[in-house]
Amino acid sequence: MSSEAAPLPALPFGIRIAGTGSAVPDQVLTNRDFEKIVDTSDEWIFQRTGIRERRVCDPLKEGTFTLSRDAVARALEAAKMKASELDFIICATCTSEMGCPSTSCRIAGALGAAPAAAFDLVAACSGFVYALNVGESLVRAGRAKNVAVVGCDALSGHVDYCERTVSILFGDAAGAAILTRDTDTTKGCIYQSMGADGSNWHSLYIPRRPQEVAECDRNNGIRLGFLQMDGREVFKFAVTKFREVIEDAMAKTGLKVDDIGQVICHQSNARIIEAAREKIGFRHDQVYVNIDRFGNSSAGSVGLCFDQLMQAGKIQPGKPIIFVAFGGGLTWASSVWRI
Repeated sequence: MSSEAAPLPALPFGIRIAGTGSAVPDQVLTNRDFEKIVDTSDEWIFQRTGIRERRVCDPLKEGTFTLSRDAVARALEAAKMKASELDFIICATCTSEMGCPSTSCRIAGALGAAPAAAFDLVAACSGFVYALNVGESLVRAGRAKNVAVVGCDALSGHVDYCERTVSILFGDAAGAAILTRDTDTTKGCIYQSMGADGSNWHSLYIPRRPQEVAECDRNNGIRLGFLQMDGREVFKFAVTKFREVIEDAMAKTGLKVDDIGQVICHQSNARIIEAAREKIGFRHDQVYVNIDRFGNSSAGSVGLCFDQLMQAGKIQPGKPIIFVAFGGGLTWASSVWRI
């Protein structure tokens, strides 16, 4: 499915987002804390990123699995649904603690979701929207009635805190949603797109072995196991792709700026979000921003924003919402819903 995907055909049933949930660590890492670690300042960080603080895991007691588990449990509670009613659990993450079993299988085991199918999906910062689109497609195709999707990354364990340009950006978080078939045919996804350009994979990656270090980084003193980012290339990609993906979704659905209830976007950088908002013409209240308090939580960011908006009662029934994300891969995705 490419960014040229056509609007989705009408269904004899609706697809409802029955509940949402999120989870973040208790530990807060502020810009003032960074001043004690590297040569930086609160002003320098905030001006370039819009971030004041971020949440980070205590590696002795929490991580991708625990945050994902708690977010799904809260989404199920909000949906008034038991884990045993799920047909699928899809976890989007690039920071799974183990290669096997998947984080989704551990979630299923912890919550009692057997025999629900469970699998992980890796699309970096685009992960939650990728998972949302895959989950919706499973319900749409009649393969499932109830699907849990969760996006989570705990990148605090994969950033070098001695390097100021990357470490200041990331925090840890999880956001989840429960999708279910509904009798109301007006509810559901009306358009979705996903895309990738793997030719620029080395702009954002985590090499674990020497042979995985990109040729362009061979002389850069790479520390294995830590996130590497070409900030300039990623910023350029994000500024362009963010606007393109939103404009594509609106053009394909025929929606205008005033039709949109919320644009729920990946929290990469406040300057990128604001530039796109101004260019397209959205009001401030249409584009939710929490990067100042949570940083860039990769696959966790869109789901976290969605749950916070739901908890605050800011998702208006009948008003379309647009989910949009872009990230490592390089990847991008959108999903337009009538809630």
